[in-house]
Amino acid sequence: MNHWLIYASMPVLAAFIGYTTKLVAIEMMFRPVEFVGRPPLLGWQGIVPRNVGRIGSISVNLLLGRLINPNEILARMDPAELLEQLHEPLNQAVTEIGTDLIEKYQPQLWELLPAEARRPVLRQIAAQAPKAVAELMADFSRNPEAYLDTRDMALANLASDRSVLNRLIRDVGGRELRFIAHSGLYFGLVIGLLQAGVWALTHEPLIMPIFGAVVGLSTDWIALKMIFFPREERRFLGVFRWQGLFQKRRHEVATDYGRVVADEILTVPKIVEALLTGPRSDRLIALVQRHVSDVVDRQFGLARPLVVLGVGSRRYRQLKADIAERALAAAPRAMEPAMAYAKQALGIQDTVVRAMRALTPLEFESVLRPAFRQDEWKLILVGGILGAIVGELQVHLLIGPLSGG
Repeated sequence: MNHWLIYASMPVLAAFIGYTTKLVAIEMMFRPVEFVGRPPLLGWQGIVPRNVGRIGSISVNLLLGRLINPNEILARMDPAELLEQLHEPLNQAVTEIGTDLIEKYQPQLWELLPAEARRPVLRQIAAQAPKAVAELMADFSRNPEAYLDTRDMALANLASDRSVLNRLIRDVGGRELRFIAHSGLYFGLVIGLLQAGVWALTHEPLIMPIFGAVVGLSTDWIALKMIFFPREERRFLGVFRWQGLFQKRRHEVATDYGRVVADEILTVPKIVEALLTGPRSDRLIALVQRHVSDVVDRQFGLARPLVVLGVGSRRYRQLKADIAERALAAAPRAMEPAMAYAKQALGIQDTVVRAMRALTPLEFESVLRPAFRQDEWKLILVGGILGAIVGELQVHLLIGPLSGG
């Protein structure tokens, strides 16, 4: 009668092995975000965060090569509407910059002016700002990628916060990851029944760790294949229909992917930051300096030679450089009221969703597959090792005492 407990335990424990090894394997994909242990060999870092450069590069190449045209996206903003959104913050920023710089370059003259006389001067300065911004935007919109390296921006965002790529894959492939875990139960149960049959014929203790390893190895492999294959729906045995889960959820996956890209990778604040600090920011700085120089020269008009004579040519050039520097520094704060409009105008999420739904099955697979492909053998191997350990524990904790009794 005791032997029936052994037989009953085998499919249950096999299902347990299948499920737990999947949970461990899934967590090992994403955790820990930073390496824990003694590098390079003693320790572990989640597969996704460790390979953020490779996986991120594949994802960004798909995003920018197939889903989004940066020039087309950036050209969607209406300059007139953007200026309307920026009217108040632009006036405030220009007034502050003008006041500070006048006090710096002509402190005595400014102090002598009464408040009533200062206001028209500041209003005149502020009145020049919208025209200058419109001219700057016109130059920028002719070739946005000359000033913004979108690929570098996206990769930098992923590298600076490795958890973003984790969330991208978890959100997009959440249902597939749950399927991997749950499949361990079902496949493990089936293999456990086979294990019980072999045990009944052989009564060999090695059966337990061997079948534990088989459960851990095979269920991982089968689950991964069932996620992605077949790419198109097929009928098996003339009755059962199956399509890779990821391919079957194309519309839902596209929606999740577009949301994460728009909310965490290609966001308006990060675009502004990349323009000001990215590898091509020097071009934007030069563009701003040129437009500032033109505005200042036009502001003084015919009196410019006298102004240059009064403050000196070096200080006049420094004045224009200071204005450009202050304008760039004030840009992120001044842009804040227009962020909602800019996000809506760019329409990144809708663009990504539409483009993803038009991908071929093979292209669509590349959204999630890179997270598994290179290191999936490690996940399968870990499942096999854990399964063998649990099987050996089964020998010592269950079969040993019952056999002795």
